[in-house]
This record gives sequence, structure tokens and C-alpha cells, in this order.
Amino acid sequence: MKKEINIGIVGAQFMGRAHSNAWYDVAQFYDLPFKPVMKAACDINPASEKDFSQKLGWLSFETSWETLVHSTDIDIIDICTPNNTHMPIAVAAVQSGKHVICEKPAAMNAGEAMQMMNAADQAGVKNMIGFNYRRLPAIGLAKKIISEGKLGKIYHFNAVYYQDWLVDPDFPWVWRHDVKIGGSGAHGDMNAHTVDLARFLVGEIDSVCGEGKVFIDKRKIPGTDRTGKVTADDSTSFLARFTNGASGNFIATRFATGRKNFLRLEIFGSKGSLIFNLERLNELEYYSRDDQSSEQGFRNILVTENEHPYINKWWPSGHVIGWEHTFIHEIGDFLLAIAGNLKITPDFSDGYKCQLALDAVMESSKSRKWIDIPS
Repeated sequence: MKKEINIGIVGAQFMGRAHSNAWYDVAQFYDLPFKPVMKAACDINPASEKDFSQKLGWLSFETSWETLVHSTDIDIIDICTPNNTHMPIAVAAVQSGKHVICEKPAAMNAGEAMQMMNAADQAGVKNMIGFNYRRLPAIGLAKKIISEGKLGKIYHFNAVYYQDWLVDPDFPWVWRHDVKIGGSGAHGDMNAHTVDLARFLVGEIDSVCGEGKVFIDKRKIPGTDRTGKVTADDSTSFLARFTNGASGNFIATRFATGRKNFLRLEIFGSKGSLIFNLERLNELEYYSRDDQSSEQGFRNILVTENEHPYINKWWPSGHVIGWEHTFIHEIGDFLLAIAGNLKITPDFSDGYKCQLALDAVMESSKSRKWIDIPS
């Protein structure tokens, strides 16, 4: 086996920084059979070489993703770019024999996500979609509790994802306001996470009924006197029916005044319930009907014990971890899958299935009808 594995990252903004931190730290906390080398970073803005590449530890810098993905000394491509570039970069990378990890949502739509999935299958390379919240220890514990049948039959999955960074009408126009670049707005950015968590924890979604809203339809373009039209949703809410009979409620909005990055899940079953709040990500609330009636109530579990998912890689009991650690878990698991030729999830097929649900919600918003999701 190779002693080193070389990584190339495309995209030098917020998510590129989060991934770079993980690539830099992963070997300190995961026992890997090879050394990950941060070989090259890529961004269309040459200024990123100093502000991103050099500060975060990348050895070289490119402004052409085509050059990067076809480089013979790169083994893994990490895609952290706007959504409209995911598919072309991913397809080119896997066809060049590269393993690929791609930020969510997988693509602009299910058609593009299918192209990614098929190309990766044909190439036989490892592939992953960056639904990092699956790798929170508390979510891992929730998965274990549900898999053990402790909630019984699931009746409800409720998810809200609240942010408020667009409430200010003077906030400028950015690429996330353009449906031609993002595919959608809050929906693809935020509901993508909760749809994936719903699939991971509860099961496949059968049908949806939703509504997307744009609250402020024009915003000033930075550095100009012009305004840009907002074509991507500020908020999308939808109802869902799961194939196992559960009912779902989803809200994603960037107009939740006072909420910065508030993701809350509620899962109610015949034998018990779970509540998770991203702003208290080391905790999980659990209610069990098996408790004596005089002692029933939601218990708060601090998910920092060695037997909890991922915690044995970190600190002694009671010492919490943070949001950035999810990316280390994600990348560490990806590298172990490459080393052991193991299946890794969520992969491009999960990205495709998530995109089917997202697309169906957008179709429902236009038609004002329930839409069935292709099985």
C-alpha cells in the first residue's frame, strides 16, 4: 500500500476551510495506513493562494480545476464549490480514477446527481457526499437507539433548520440567491441536511407537499449600483410521508430572526422519543415509555462517553467536541474506506436519493400538489 495519499481540494471559501482543517488534523486522531498529503488547492481567485492555500497547509495552488483533476499525482478530489460545478468536477475526477468527496447537495438536480452516481460506479472509485451531521456522536447514538427498536414504531419526524442571515434587507446579493448557480436556496442548502438525516434515521420518503418562498426579491450587487434578482428560495417548508408510514414536517429558512444555525430534530415513536439540537450538539434527549411511570420524562444524555460513536478518538469523558470535528470523522472514515476497500456512506447514491426528494418538493411548490418520489 502507498505510504502517502495525495489530496486536491477545489474551492477556497467557507466549506473549503472546514475541510482543510479536517485534512490537516485527521492523521492525529485516526490510525491510518498512509499519510494524507495536502498536495494542491484550487480556486478561480488567485488571491486565495495566500489567504487560503498557504495559511491552511496546502503545498501548491491551481486556478484550473481541470488541471487538478487530471493531475497524475492526485489521488483524492475534495469538491467544496458552488452547486452548479459539483457534477462536472465530480464526473471528470472519477473518470480520471480519483476518489471523490463532494459537498452537499450532490448537484443541481437529480439528473446531475444520477450522472455522478453512474460515473463513480463505472469507475469503481470511492465516493462520498458531505452530509457531515451523520457523523455527530449524538446522531450516531440516535441511530443506535432507533436501530435497537427502543422507539418502537416511528410516527413522526420533525425537522426545523433556522438561520437569520438574510433578514436584513441590506444584506447583499450572493451566489446563493441565484437558482442557476445553487439549484435552490435554503432548500438545497439546509433541507438537504434534514432530508439526509431523515433517510438515515427513519427511512425513505414516499411523497412530499411543499412551498418555497422568496421574501425579498431584489438585493444590491456588491460594488455596483445595480440590484440582483433573487431567484432561489429564502425558505422552503414541506410535509412528507415515509414509506414505513411515518409522517414528516420540514422547515428550512434564512428568515428565522434570532436563529444563527439552529437545527432541531424530533422523532416520536410508539415506545419512546428523541430530540436533537445542533446548538447543543453534544447532547441527546431521550424519552422511554419503559421507564416507571413515576419516573418518566425526557432525560438529557451527554454524548461524551467512550462507548458513544467517535468519542474514543477524542478527550476524556465529559469533554465536549465541536462542529468542526464532524469533518474529521467524515474524512477519517473516507480514508479508512479507501484503505480497506470498504463501502462508505453517504455516497453518491445517497446524494441522488436526497436530490430526488428535494426536486419533488420544488415540483410540489410549483404545482401545489402532493408529489410521489420515484423509488
